Parts: sequence; C-alpha cells; structure tokens
Amino acid sequence: MNKDFKHIEKYAEEYNIPIMEKSGIRFLTKYIEQNKIKNILEIGSAIGYSAILMASSNQETMVTTIERDETRYIEALKNIKEFGLEKRITLILGDALDLDIKDKYDLIFIDAAKGQYTKFFKKYSNNLKDDGVIITDKINNSIYFLMRNLRQLVDKIKRYITFLNENTSFNTRFYKVGDGISVSKLKCE
Repeated sequence: MNKDFKHIEKYAEEYNIPIMEKSGIRFLTKYIEQNKIKNILEIGSAIGYSAILMASSNQETMVTTIERDETRYIEALKNIKEFGLEKRITLILGDALDLDIKDKYDLIFIDAAKGQYTKFFKKYSNNLKDDGVIITDKINNSIYFLMRNLRQLVDKIKRYITFLNENTSFNTRFYKVGDGISVSKLKCE
C-alpha cells in the first residue's frame, strides 16, 4: 500500500474506525481497473479511505460516497482534499436509507451498517447500470462469531448471504479476501 495512506490507516486504528483490510482493498481496486469501472456509488464512506483508493485506481473513475456520521464525514472531506480528489469524489452527508439518488452506477460498494446490508442492496440495486455490479465488504461471519455479544449481527449477515444466494436477478460470487467480499453481478435481460 502506498505510504501516503499510512496516516489514514493510523487514524482509523487510533479511533477504532473500520476500514477495508489491505487484501480486500487490493481486490476491489484490481476489479475496478480490470473492468474499467468509471462510476461508483459507495455506501459507507467512514473517513474516505476506500473512496480515495477506488478513485485512484483509474483516472477516469468517479465516486459518489455516503456517510451518515458527521465527524467521519468531516475527516473524509479533509482526506479527499489532501489527495486532490475533490473533483472526482462527491461526498454526501446523510443516511443512505433516507436519501433519494437518481444516478446510475457501474459499481455499488456496500460497506456500512452490516445489519442493513439487505436494505441497502434492495434500495440501490435500481441505481445500477445494465450489467452493473454490487460489491459488499465484511461478510465473513467468522470474525463476528468470536464476539458473543454480536450474535444478532451474525444472524443478519447470514440472512444477507442467503438473500444474495437466492436473488435471481444477480449472479453472486463470494471471495475469501480481507473480511470477506461478495460480488453480485446484475444479470442482463
């Protein structure tokens, strides 16, 4: 990973802000490069780490990213500006479930409230371009099994995985990289 990102990674660790695992972000940026993804909607900006890396993976890639926590939103704005990506990354402060976004995207990246994954998927799948893809991070249940008080979250992630497997409008593949990633490709009609 580029040395320029070390201070963002350190900030995330210091303030206990979840960011993508390095192998997961490598998988995601490689996917963007290989598939020539130009337009991305990210649900869950946190401090802008993944948005910056996604936008940096291809000079033509534009990212719209949503964050509901104002403190994280302000930190993300600062980080995006530091990398000179204000013209390629649009940051929206708000709850993704309350927003009404009309644009269409090549890729939708879900990495927000784990218990809301199915709602995010259902709400934003209509914002995919034909042959678009939804990528979800942190779907590996085993990391949550270690924490007994997170049983409800584990159950919600299991239900999300079942939802993905049973969704006939998408072909979904699961990858054991980072904290677990799913890639759900919209079937062409």
